[in-house]
Amino acid sequence: MYIPKRYGQSRQDGCPFCGKLSTTTNSQKIPVCSTHKNSILGDMKCACGEYLDLKNGKFGAFFTCMNCGCISMNKALEFNDVKDISIEEEEEKVDSNEKKSAQKDFVKRFASKVSTDRSQTKGKETIVRSDDPMYFD
Repeated sequence: MYIPKRYGQSRQDGCPFCGKLSTTTNSQKIPVCSTHKNSILGDMKCACGEYLDLKNGKFGAFFTCMNCGCISMNKALEFNDVKDISIEEEEEKVDSNEKKSAQKDFVKRFASKVSTDRSQTKGKETIVRSDDPMYFD
């Protein structure tokens, strides 16, 4: 019995983190959903115990093992637990944002001290001309 293909149903990749339909790719060129666009897939191991290398080819992302050869994305995801590394990065971003805000506060305090110091001390203004032999030898 012949069932014709329908447009868009021949290949539907799922997000490895949540299983939803993938619409974008992340920095590793893995198809993911829009919520996991900044997520990174961690180290994956093969069934034989070797680490897998992530590759991207004509038919999508796949893994290669030194012992076993090419392994599909679905098979590699069955072997391993998928961890979302972006959560750790967001915590680091929050910490860095707190540090940046503390630095901004310090700069504001320092700038206010400098501006008050300049207003209290009035310097002597010197004018330098182009024909002045003291400055241009």
